[in-house]
Amino acid sequence: MYLERKKKDGWSPYLAGALVGLLAIASAWATTQFMGKTNYLGASTTFVRAAGLVEEGIAPEHAAGNVYFTKTKIKVDWQFMLVLGILPGAFIASLSDRSFKLEAVPPLWKSYFGPSVAKRALAAFCGGIVAMIGARLADGCPSGHGLSGLMQLSMSGFVAMACFFGLGILTAHFIYRR
Repeated sequence: MYLERKKKDGWSPYLAGALVGLLAIASAWATTQFMGKTNYLGASTTFVRAAGLVEEGIAPEHAAGNVYFTKTKIKVDWQFMLVLGILPGAFIASLSDRSFKLEAVPPLWKSYFGPSVAKRALAAFCGGIVAMIGARLADGCPSGHGLSGLMQLSMSGFVAMACFFGLGILTAHFIYRR
């Protein structure tokens, strides 16, 4: 049956979704209690802060004069630490469900675009750039607008999630059509 999951299929999406929901609620509650203002779950601002930290180390006078960096306040905060924890957390999760494997090129990509590691890396890098530009233009990423916006029952959160999923489906259809 479609809804039945086997152990080898990884984590249940229902369990993972519930855990992310609890994390979003806990982050909103904890930041309100301990920081005096509500900070919602999100990741894209952390990449801006990381760029600011690098720039501060290389050219501190330029970073201090950059309006964008002063707006985001270059700092290491709980969201920064959350983003740093994504890679080890994903590794631990994949070990726990025995789905970890090293692959230079995923099978789906290989079947459509060939086995070139360089081509896959370039596509992933360019996709990351496009995603980051989009996140900055939207003043937030899918986790910020989607998860946190939906948690607040925000109309913009619903619109953002509809756009993310709709455009994601269209993009996948365009890229992976035969």
